[in-house]
Amino acid sequence: MKKPSSRSKKPSVRDIPVVILCGGKGTRLREETLNIPKPLVSIGERPILWHIMKIYYAQGFRRFILLLGYKGEKIKEYFLNYPYYSSSFTLKPGRSPLFHTKPEEKWEITFLDTGLETQTGGRIKQLEKILKKEKSFMLTYGDGVANIDLAQTLRSHIANKSLVTMTGVPPLARFGEIREGEQGSWRFFEKPVASDILINGGFFVIETRLLKAMSEDPLLNFESDVLPELARTDDLNICAHTGYWQCMDTLRDSETLNTLWENKKSPWKIW
Repeated sequence: MKKPSSRSKKPSVRDIPVVILCGGKGTRLREETLNIPKPLVSIGERPILWHIMKIYYAQGFRRFILLLGYKGEKIKEYFLNYPYYSSSFTLKPGRSPLFHTKPEEKWEITFLDTGLETQTGGRIKQLEKILKKEKSFMLTYGDGVANIDLAQTLRSHIANKSLVTMTGVPPLARFGEIREGEQGSWRFFEKPVASDILINGGFFVIETRLLKAMSEDPLLNFESDVLPELARTDDLNICAHTGYWQCMDTLRDSETLNTLWENKKSPWKIW
């Protein structure tokens, strides 16, 4: 992969596109994704995709690009009908709906079909045909939420003059652990955090010039092909996030997020 040279200046967040990978099949959530794509799996009354977009919207971002694949038409349908889902209105015979309220979000959304079997790197590469003037863009996945400070991530990206900045998060252990306490007593800790390592938290800032250097191969994988090469050439910056983070990989993850939302204990709700 060729190493681009020029560096970009700080743009306004309103002008920075937020790219969301929405094309995967979500096979580990098969109970939910037989009829809808994973980004439309609900947390409460809204899809997780809506929650992700609200995290960005609350911090000033207004432009979104959704990279579609599996059942992408369902995502298009959701946003085409979004005013009906999110507003009160009156229907009269032969007339257009009379909306009593309107959606508060004034976001601009581009829907880009990137293919059913295309891998993450191949989907991202296709941004090259629509990002002509933008110097950088945000990137995330359509299945994870966090109370992330996006301004801090941008500052880290600019300060390090990075080609790509990736949020690193401590991984949650899959199972609880038991520790021995005083006088032979035992204590149980649910899903402890492993603090000595970081994993891909899924929130990125990327210089658009990276796209030109990426392969045209639709099977290019961003995580296993692109990121390791960027790390090797010292073009990958890691910005640690130690706050709340949770992906929706399994039915148990979905249940956890829904329980938090229903109990009004959703740490990612920053709006």
